Amino acid sequence: MGKLLFMKFIRTPLVLLLLISPLFAASNPEDGAISWWVLTMTLFGGLALFLYGMEKMSSGMKKAAGDKMRSILSALTNNRYMGLMVGAFVTMIIQSSSATTVMLVSFVQAGLMTFVQSLGVILGADIGTTVTAQLVAFKLTDYALLMIAIGFGLMMFGRNENQKNIGESVLGFGILFYGMKLMSDAMFPLRTYEPFITTLSHLENPLLGLLVGAAFTALIQSSSAFTGIIIVLAQQGLLSLDAGIPLIMGANIGTCITAGLASIGASREAKRVAMAHVMFKIVGVLLFIFWIPWYADIIRAISPASTEVGMANLSAVVPRQIANAHTIFNVGLALVFIPFTGIFANIILRIFPDVEDERDLTIATWHLDDSAIETPAMALDLARSEIARMAKITGRMLDGFIQPFLENDPGLDTVHPQLTVMEGVEMRERKLDFLEKKVKKYLLQIGQEELSDTQIAEVFGMITISSQMESIGDIMERNLRPLVTKKRALQLDFSEEGKKELIKYNTKVCKQFSRLEKTFSELDPKRAKKVMVKEEKYLNLEAQYRESHFQRLHAAREESVETDAIHTELLEMMKQINLHTGEIAKIIYDLGSHEENEGKSE
Repeated sequence: MGKLLFMKFIRTPLVLLLLISPLFAASNPEDGAISWWVLTMTLFGGLALFLYGMEKMSSGMKKAAGDKMRSILSALTNNRYMGLMVGAFVTMIIQSSSATTVMLVSFVQAGLMTFVQSLGVILGADIGTTVTAQLVAFKLTDYALLMIAIGFGLMMFGRNENQKNIGESVLGFGILFYGMKLMSDAMFPLRTYEPFITTLSHLENPLLGLLVGAAFTALIQSSSAFTGIIIVLAQQGLLSLDAGIPLIMGANIGTCITAGLASIGASREAKRVAMAHVMFKIVGVLLFIFWIPWYADIIRAISPASTEVGMANLSAVVPRQIANAHTIFNVGLALVFIPFTGIFANIILRIFPDVEDERDLTIATWHLDDSAIETPAMALDLARSEIARMAKITGRMLDGFIQPFLENDPGLDTVHPQLTVMEGVEMRERKLDFLEKKVKKYLLQIGQEELSDTQIAEVFGMITISSQMESIGDIMERNLRPLVTKKRALQLDFSEEGKKELIKYNTKVCKQFSRLEKTFSELDPKRAKKVMVKEEKYLNLEAQYRESHFQRLHAAREESVETDAIHTELLEMMKQINLHTGEIAKIIYDLGSHEENEGKSE
């Protein structure tokens, strides 16, 4: 196992670059001339390692914290300040405000939190992204290789999955700092290159710095990475605080441009969350940009000083000052805006108002997002939300499918009055077919990521659950129209006793499925056990009603004899639905028990 891990590690292209990169750094000419080829190669190699290290660090932290993030976010209360803290914590763990936003959209769509609540979490997510800059500002580059060694050792020899995940984080952290060291070494000759120094001095123009920061961040798709580059420039004494602040503000705008582009073609909830992100950033930058010199003075006053002079002084104090400016900017925005989240929400809701039945009749997924697949805990949550929606659709089918057998004119669908009851059942069955295929494909994609044992079980459990729900829809849709046609051709109703039994049994089956919906949303093994117990009870009840019907047949009751085929087929349909419900409950019970046991072992 250790050998396989080592071979996998050693074959990684970025790691090969890491191993040979000292040759690049050592090849700088000693006569003071700049080798642009070596500089460019080392700079981009260092940037690649920086981004790769950040991805590895984030990947390890996500796997270590994984499923806990979902429970933390889903436990949010109406307290916007709690949302702020949770947003900061979750984003600090996963190192991606975009990933936090994806999870937020899922919770808003699933009704687990309101859009107003999500605004507090968005502001907190912006604070969470500043942690990377603070870490980068510490001059830990001399210990980068030690961190790589420790992290790799934990990955190879860790006793459990959690230790290996922590090792991956430490390894990523080390690679990140090694990439910084290479970038720093590459830029060292530029300290005496006058054209470059003059170009950077122009960035003290706030508008130019803002545009450069936004453009570069949008280009590399990571505000944390661009912030790291700014700090590397500062560590070489090439950048002043007055030039760094506009770049940082531009990076904040650049990262929300990414979120805005990602929301194109997405749901209204996704558009609202992206709009909130954009609005907070742009309004915040407009508030700060006009008093950058005073803001810089405040940052200098609260940041550590240095006894050095000239460029050495800049390299000693400016990295920490830029990190502090980044953190205080985002924390300040959060504290200023959070009391007014209700006002911001009203503005955004006017831009993207609710549209009645906007998506209900459209056959499409609501929650699945391919960009979340690299974060399995989030992707599984999105899949669970989509299956919860399948359960809601199935429940509505169950509520309506008995009506055509009880009345000559069953009336209109209760949710969509533009449809008849039968049209509503058929429309929902088409939805279930479509969603089952999409959910299965999505879960199989998640299954290709690195997952814990619990997550692997959840992937295959949810595939089975979605298949079972689609089977329930098939049972109703496949038998409904021919049975209703046969019933109407008879022009005869069920016996009074038989009719009451069918209605009562349908009520029991609907109530059973309603229990299942609540069970699935929480993966509650106790509730699942109750559904399993009820399944057995309702199987016995079905046998009892079938026996009663046979007795009426034996007594030659005309209604019972004429409607026998329809009556027994309806009972069989509801029995099969009850069996499928029980099977789903068994899967939920196993998943819930597995999570509980894993929690106790930790």
